[in-house]
Amino acid sequence: MSQIQVKFVSMLRRWVWLSVLVVALDQLSKLWVDGSMNLYESIPVMPFFHLTYVRNLGAAFSFLGDAGGWQRWFFVALSSVASIGITLWISRLSRHEYWLGAALALILGGAVGNLIDRVAYGYVIDFLDVFYQTHHWPTFNLADSAITVGAVIMLLDSFRQQGEEDGEPLSTIKH
Repeated sequence: MSQIQVKFVSMLRRWVWLSVLVVALDQLSKLWVDGSMNLYESIPVMPFFHLTYVRNLGAAFSFLGDAGGWQRWFFVALSSVASIGITLWISRLSRHEYWLGAALALILGGAVGNLIDRVAYGYVIDFLDVFYQTHHWPTFNLADSAITVGAVIMLLDSFRQQGEEDGEPLSTIKH
């Protein structure tokens, strides 16, 4: 193996476990929902949170959900390209880029989790329903949560890096 191949495999091993964990938890939770709930069934868990089984034909916030079917393959292609790009990005990380690696692994796991749904079913299974009175956040799943947490970690890490470049610790950066 060349030095580049060794580095590629080493960085993937360092982070792939987190992506695999996200995919496994996401798929197991979706299988549980699909096997134990009826479509549109809602189970109250807390006054602001229900488990509600829905199928999302679109992307975030049901974007393009009513586009007639072509969006399935568009999102499959987009998720596939993004997953390959993130995998290559992870493979090129330095050992000290811990937070960025974790963020990218979470995003990769979430993207693959939803990609599996799109290929297998033509839609994404969503079931986490958060709301206040009659105002509902769009229903989501564990893959969506991992993508969101990964994006937040990336954002916070970029602020931390900017603070280090400016010579200030993150806690002293003025907002």
